[in-house]
Amino acid sequence: MSNFQNFIDGAFVAGRGDAFGNHFPTTGEVIGEVRAADREQVDAAVGAARQALRGPWGRMSVPERIALLRKLSQGINARFDEFLEAEIHDTGKPRSLASHIDIPRGAANFDVFADQVATLGTESFAQPTPDGAGALNYAVRGPRGVIAVVCPWNLPLLLMTWKVAPALACGNTVVVKPSEETPATATLLGEVMNEVGIPAGVYNVVHGRGPGCAGEFLTSHPDVDGITFTGETRTGEAIMKAAANGVRPVSLELGGKNPGIIFDDADFDKTMEGIGRACFANTGQVCLGTERIYVQRGIFDRVAEGLAAKARSYRFGDPFEDSTTMGPVISAEHREKVLSYYDKARTEGAQVLAGGGAPQMQGYDGGYWVEPTVWTGLPETSPVVTDEIFGPCTHLQPFDTEEEAVALANNSPYGLATSIWTTDLARAHRVAGEVEVGITWVNCWFLRDLRTPFGGSKSSGIGREGGVHSMEFYSELRNVCIKL
Repeated sequence: MSNFQNFIDGAFVAGRGDAFGNHFPTTGEVIGEVRAADREQVDAAVGAARQALRGPWGRMSVPERIALLRKLSQGINARFDEFLEAEIHDTGKPRSLASHIDIPRGAANFDVFADQVATLGTESFAQPTPDGAGALNYAVRGPRGVIAVVCPWNLPLLLMTWKVAPALACGNTVVVKPSEETPATATLLGEVMNEVGIPAGVYNVVHGRGPGCAGEFLTSHPDVDGITFTGETRTGEAIMKAAANGVRPVSLELGGKNPGIIFDDADFDKTMEGIGRACFANTGQVCLGTERIYVQRGIFDRVAEGLAAKARSYRFGDPFEDSTTMGPVISAEHREKVLSYYDKARTEGAQVLAGGGAPQMQGYDGGYWVEPTVWTGLPETSPVVTDEIFGPCTHLQPFDTEEEAVALANNSPYGLATSIWTTDLARAHRVAGEVEVGITWVNCWFLRDLRTPFGGSKSSGIGREGGVHSMEFYSELRNVCIKL
């Protein structure tokens, strides 16, 4: 049993709020206890972060911060197996996934943003004046201040350091509120912060749920200068309302119901490999995942058969075994939600091509398992086609023309990501320019360059992170005008 404490001002502190169990999704058993921070402890964390801005951290040079960021990356990698075990116990995801994505990328984020801040510039302008003397304008970049970092449970370490690394690179301090489902790696990172010499108060962690708890206490705190959040749209709307008091900036990466578009000239084998990952990776618990696929009619049956075969190829089991390729969903509550959509699809007359229920898991009966599922035959108005399910499932729909495919893809309140599968380069450029999303992949999925802008449109979010775009959110520009 693990006891997850808050990390405030460089020290681990037992929470004074509600206590709740930390469950291993593979079996459903309680493997730890989390005690939430109460309002006073959240206030103490924000106060410690504010004080650190005025202390050694605030006086540190950029090269000194860069050196510490690189030590953080090295510190995570030095304890790679501990972070890996913690992430697997929190999420149930297979070692084969977490060891190649979650932990390496979680560590690499500190190196990426160390590189970014090392070469980050501003701008200057020479300006004529009526008296002929002229003026010089130049911009000075400084930290935004105390940043509230509210994290999701699907990629806990990766998405947390995706925010913490650029925030620290720009000289901010942070208060992290990890998901109540996945407290482990954010807590463990506190130990690494102390080991590598990050000053007390720079990195703080408060545990708890959202409404009426640590999440609400943090996002509504008047001394928080900016809020970054990844998660579902309803929670993002609540955070945006809280941020309106005090006019705090927000960066919101929210939900999606992402379309994939497969044209009849696509490379079939590469498309099946890529679109299969887009639908089923991380048990479908990826904000960029594909839950609706539009297939040109001439190849519809072949794609349907291929994707169903892909869904049936996954192996469930012990996440610590390399042979396991799919884990459970995160919680009993989320399993119930996903299976409710499986039931709804059957009720509405969907043709189930693969899956459609829960697998029988001998020895793991209490785990939160669901089958990878492929449907067709539902109308575009069905909640199965319109709602974000966030599970390993997708619906196939045929189309005839390029214009029809684009219209179907855009018929959603969401606009996060899409993938387009075609060997016609002109078509790829046309369609990429017409689909209303923040991220478009052509003949690939989840191929990320961390320097590129990342974020969604419409109900999928506000703002962009990644590369210099992260630095714009986590810093403030001040202009200085000097009369010559």
